[in-house]
Amino acid sequence: MSADLRDNTLRHAVTSAIYTAVTILAFGIIYPLVIWGIAVVAFPHQAAGSLIDVGGKTIGSELVGQLFKSPRYFHGRPSAAGNGYDPTQTGGTNFGPTSKKLIDATRATIAALRKDNPDAGMPIPMDLVTSSASGIDPDISPEGAQYQAPRVAKARAMSVDAVRALIAAYMIPRQFGLFGEPHVNVLDLNRALDAQGAPTSK
Repeated sequence: MSADLRDNTLRHAVTSAIYTAVTILAFGIIYPLVIWGIAVVAFPHQAAGSLIDVGGKTIGSELVGQLFKSPRYFHGRPSAAGNGYDPTQTGGTNFGPTSKKLIDATRATIAALRKDNPDAGMPIPMDLVTSSASGIDPDISPEGAQYQAPRVAKARAMSVDAVRALIAAYMIPRQFGLFGEPHVNVLDLNRALDAQGAPTSK
């Protein structure tokens, strides 16, 4: 190898190493820290995980669904994340439309919904039957909440109209009136229910 070629190769290697180091420093350390700092100052609640504290105890996050079993509470979407609602194992079932496992699971979910909500008086909304892609979706459709209203009202000795009014009060509309679909945060709605009476276990 000639001296010129050796010098040229060394120069390129040094340039590449410097570029790599600068890029890692700028975009792998400095940029994330700056964005994190801005988020902590401008959006402290969101930057901390949108956690909800009650009486000094964290009961959940607005961004992560939970498993509610009691008839006194609204229930979220089915979850395929780990053993259910596991934020460390997010994901859907990945079953195709002809999958026997998916068909059997859907039939079982429908049967359970009909058993638990005998007075629903409306078709089962699709979001109560299907799991989300993440498996930890914290929201359901207004129709999904309305479907459960008679059960919740009966379990809490409330009028169905009062429960439906609460759903309407906590419905989140499309962003800017254009993006997404109207939805209800299950944890927020259940907290509102508890605010009207003594809370019970999930």
